[in-house]
Amino acid sequence: MRVLGIDPGIAIVGFGFIDKIGSKLVPVQYGCIQTEAHTPQEERLKQVYESACALMDKYKPDTVAVEKLFFNKNVTTAFSVGQARGVIILAAAQRGLSVAEFTPLQVKQAVVGYGKAEKRQVQEMVRMLLKLSAIPKPDDVADALAVAICHAHSYVLTQKVNEVNGR
Repeated sequence: MRVLGIDPGIAIVGFGFIDKIGSKLVPVQYGCIQTEAHTPQEERLKQVYESACALMDKYKPDTVAVEKLFFNKNVTTAFSVGQARGVIILAAAQRGLSVAEFTPLQVKQAVVGYGKAEKRQVQEMVRMLLKLSAIPKPDDVADALAVAICHAHSYVLTQKVNEVNGR
């Protein structure tokens, strides 16, 4: 199963593709989509959407996992991130891909085993779990890989629960 993990943003969208082969997690490709600060919002969203479409078409994930937006003190930033999440989810839906959403707490719990883990702990576990030589940079990329790992770990359980519930 190939999972695309996304850490959404308007300036930087982290992405990470991983394959789950049995209990093994294998990194496929990871990086970020960046948009320029003084570009009009609609153009930035278009760039995020088109880049997300191109990545999905090239690496063909089976499912997409996106970090849920938590309340941000800066409402403008929260709206921008929400809009970026929306165009990424749209790109996935247009390709018939299921989308799972995880809170930062859920991601930390799945990757580190502790929901209040610090960013550095999550990054180091991502490096170790994927057998990477270094922590992916910028931080958004490591966060996206963490979201993908979270989904890969929870996918089987989620499928079994849905079967029991008749979904």
